[in-house]
Amino acid sequence: MINPKPNTSPETAAGSVRVATFNILSPLLADWHRRKTVVAEQIRAAEPDIIALQEIDSGEDREQGITDLLGPGWHVAWHSRATPDGVGLALASRWPFSSIHEHGLGVTDRAAVFSWSAVVVAEVRAPQPLGALHIAHHKPVFQFDYEYERELQAVEAARFIEEVLDDRNEHVVVVGDFDATPDSSSVRFWTGRQSLAGVSVSYHDAWEALRPNEPGHTFTPDNPLVACGDMFSAAGRRIDYVMVRGGSFGPTLEVRSVDRIGVQPQDGIQASDHYGVVAELTVPARAPGNWADIRNRPAAG
Repeated sequence: MINPKPNTSPETAAGSVRVATFNILSPLLADWHRRKTVVAEQIRAAEPDIIALQEIDSGEDREQGITDLLGPGWHVAWHSRATPDGVGLALASRWPFSSIHEHGLGVTDRAAVFSWSAVVVAEVRAPQPLGALHIAHHKPVFQFDYEYERELQAVEAARFIEEVLDDRNEHVVVVGDFDATPDSSSVRFWTGRQSLAGVSVSYHDAWEALRPNEPGHTFTPDNPLVACGDMFSAAGRRIDYVMVRGGSFGPTLEVRSVDRIGVQPQDGIQASDHYGVVAELTVPARAPGNWADIRNRPAAG
């Protein structure tokens, strides 16, 4: 279950932002006509300000499809490529985008077959004290035996994010269906636990920050749509992430809360084969790398 945010607008909650990711399962599968309403209701209950959506209808009626799921008034950055049958990815924000950049992740011949595999980096014009907020919607390949490609794609995406930032010290949040577990090499790279190809970065996993002892699986055969799907035989995994970019001293945004979306069926209908993730992020009282005045701290004991 999720803990709904108080009924405030982005303008009145300017010190924090709720960022989500949700793979909603292709509208070509599993009775989308019935699932669509459940997906919409569960997303709206999570009250995201920014959400990355995977396996969404990217066809001619895609703008109406976004409105059906999220309601009116959202700004949308689409991945430019979709599957041949029109299933793709979108990043939606309550606040306008200042810029949108995309970089394909066809890092090998077999990865290039999946042209929808890409990273989109959008600068969101969030109110102060958030200010410039960059959201990277990352989608690598999904196959269990393609971790080599996911490694290359992680490095490629991280480099592209830094190119977009151009040495600016601004907030970055990476979101998406990474199709890799926390102990995989690609996610270990994102979270600063190992370098790849001579590159190292530091992103902080929102789930791990607050719930390090909970598995938080987002793709599991406990979900009936996984159990009846084509990847039913593997163990449950946590593969969907909200991550905050950090530097030498830690993340620039503090994780206030994190939860999953779409775990429980509604009227017997499961929203998707994935559970989504929503995290509330806030600007900390002081930037990482700075000491607090210990004279203002209460005495121990």
